[in-house]
Amino acid sequence: MELYLDSANLKEIEEGFKLGFLDGLTTTPTFMQREGIADIDGTIVKLSKMVPVLQIEALGNTAEDVVKEARRQLDLGLDPKKTVFKIPVSLEGVRACKLLRNEGLLVNVHLVYTLQQAYMAMHAGASYVCPLVGRLQDQGHDALALVEQCVSAVHHYGYDTKIMFSSVRNSEHVRNAINIGVHTITVPLKVLKGLTDNNFTTVGTEQFLSDTRLMTVRVKEAINGTNPLVKADTNMKDAIVKMTEYGFGCVTVVNDDGSLKGIFTDGDLRRLLQKDGDILGKKIGDLEYKAPISVDANALLNEAEAIFKKMNVDTILVLENGKPFGMLDIQDLKRY
Repeated sequence: MELYLDSANLKEIEEGFKLGFLDGLTTTPTFMQREGIADIDGTIVKLSKMVPVLQIEALGNTAEDVVKEARRQLDLGLDPKKTVFKIPVSLEGVRACKLLRNEGLLVNVHLVYTLQQAYMAMHAGASYVCPLVGRLQDQGHDALALVEQCVSAVHHYGYDTKIMFSSVRNSEHVRNAINIGVHTITVPLKVLKGLTDNNFTTVGTEQFLSDTRLMTVRVKEAINGTNPLVKADTNMKDAIVKMTEYGFGCVTVVNDDGSLKGIFTDGDLRRLLQKDGDILGKKIGDLEYKAPISVDANALLNEAEAIFKKMNVDTILVLENGKPFGMLDIQDLKRY
């Protein structure tokens, strides 16, 4: 099934055709008027250089007028092999279709609302026949039945015509078009951009990305760069101030040579206050410390995640060559 973009907005058209697989563009005078386009011919020429196939309106009161207008547009420099002339269905319209097809030009007979109209267009040799699904449904008609009948007629009688599903309002219309088996569909960018959206897909993709990062990102790449150190001879008051400045619920206590002495946490602070009362004058290095929960800076996040789960902690000391390198917070891990 051919996939066309339905628009006259240059930004939308540029965005849509960056996908690299759209078959062409359909546009209308109404679209151009809404976009405030004054130079219609100039816009048509510009669009013809941006898209693989351009479908544009050729209007006139008689078949001869329509043919004259199509030739005038070709004289702007359009490629006849990449230009489809859209003609509203009518007796003069289908006669114009036949005349243009006799010259080897491509024609889309559109504004089709009945099977009889579609039949006349097919028999006149239309390259495309275009029922307007959204508009038909707005009027309470069974538009999908009409499109299905058009597709069946093409296959049953062997017409060399493609049925184009147009006036698309939502992704459900695209699903309908696929199920019916239309040959072409033209879709607004807003609908087109939503066709790959699905919450389950999003959740699955995020899980894959998360798991990949856990297996490829090292701990030192995930930490926020802050290394909350205080020396062992720092008094408790200054250590608490530093803890606040660092924004962690703990600080790493180191000896003069930079070697690790231990980790002082806000939990340790509460327990000391409850036990000893006034502790602000004490040296933080005078306390006794257990071996801290740690992880090597070059370990993968997988290992850090296992430690978080096993030890049920919020922060892990990161060591490099046995010396404090920083702190890995559970939030750092969640960002990955």
